[in-house]
Amino acid sequence: MGPRSHAAVCFLWYPKYVNKRIVVTGIGAVTPLGIGKDAYWQNLTAGVCGVGPITLFDTEGFDVKIAAEVKGFDPTAYVTSKEARRMDRFVQFAVAASLMALEDAGLSVTEQNAERVGVVIGSGIGGLQTLEDQVRILVEKGPSRVSPFLVPMMIGNMASGHVSILTGAKGPNSCTTTACASSAHALGDSLEILRRGAADVMITGGAEAGVVPVSIAGFSNMKAMASNFNDNPTAASRPFDANRSGFVIGEGAGIMILETLEHAEARGAHIYAELVGYGMTGDAYHMSSPPPDGNGVARAVSYALKNAGIEPEQVQHVNAHATSTPLGDKAEVAALRSVFGDHFDSLAVCATKSMTGHLLGGAGGIEAAATVLSIAESLVPPTINYETPDPDCIVDCVPGVARKMNVDVAVCNNFGFGGHNAVLVFKKV
Repeated sequence: MGPRSHAAVCFLWYPKYVNKRIVVTGIGAVTPLGIGKDAYWQNLTAGVCGVGPITLFDTEGFDVKIAAEVKGFDPTAYVTSKEARRMDRFVQFAVAASLMALEDAGLSVTEQNAERVGVVIGSGIGGLQTLEDQVRILVEKGPSRVSPFLVPMMIGNMASGHVSILTGAKGPNSCTTTACASSAHALGDSLEILRRGAADVMITGGAEAGVVPVSIAGFSNMKAMASNFNDNPTAASRPFDANRSGFVIGEGAGIMILETLEHAEARGAHIYAELVGYGMTGDAYHMSSPPPDGNGVARAVSYALKNAGIEPEQVQHVNAHATSTPLGDKAEVAALRSVFGDHFDSLAVCATKSMTGHLLGGAGGIEAAATVLSIAESLVPPTINYETPDPDCIVDCVPGVARKMNVDVAVCNNFGFGGHNAVLVFKKV
């Protein structure tokens, strides 16, 4: 165990090291349901589905022909056309969402605060379209035609890099790459950075642009994606439903502004909620499947609640990972039942991927945003396409229609290939 890992464990397991309260003051979203926090939230709570036929490339010969694409995104609304050409689509999403989040927080990075503002943005894959394009050029035209911008456009840390460059943020800067848990780990790592006083503000979350031929082919061939809904795309993502058959890929970014409570209060910032707990574990089981009893997830949820000083009975809502895969949903329900016991039946456990699709490394960002807004707006989004209950996934998933309810404490789950589990706990301030 290296020094950083040891420090992370100490901060996670020993509350005596927690000495700063961390709050959410800004939200930016680029999603298949709309661009901007308000469009995202309005459509999410209205039960709108963002899944449709793939338009980003020709799907001739592909078994899967649907995805949850971001529609109408113009990167030049946020950066110059020259800057946009030197960014992969996932970086463009991250930059746009970050600028929206800063504006929402009413925060500017200045010479006076730059060294106290950090950036941690996760991405599970990075610039896959850039890599695919340049490999094709290499094969067809030779090495001399490969772009000199291949590497700086492709590597996953460039979302954090570009956000830092464009905003001037000079504080802690990093990237998390833990597959579909990347965004949640970015938010959790940012929480720890702020708690230990290494920054006052963090721009954090995740981005992904995985609607790319090679990724669709790869996920499809491993039988992870829903392939039998090409003619009915809005019915394809159906978490907890007995007829679920796999996930639907999505794209986009979710970024939040986290800052210490004292910093937020000093500048009179609007506070959405408090981030009070973070848990992370490894399954040590399989490269792509969870253990059937979900023990890795259960330990992550338990650690997050202990880290938050929250008893299970205090939680009202869980934004589940719930990708709509047969094994994953079942294991998550088993894990939640083991942690919450009889209280599980009182929880509203929504699956927003039923509408957004699965943003892979960007999922945690928009799902954490939805969790925070559930607290702030006292409204839990629905799970759509829940028509035939699976006996192994009996859960109050808020079927079909958003539910008006008070939410004091909410949990947000995200898990990734390799057995990475990340859980965040948010609380009303």
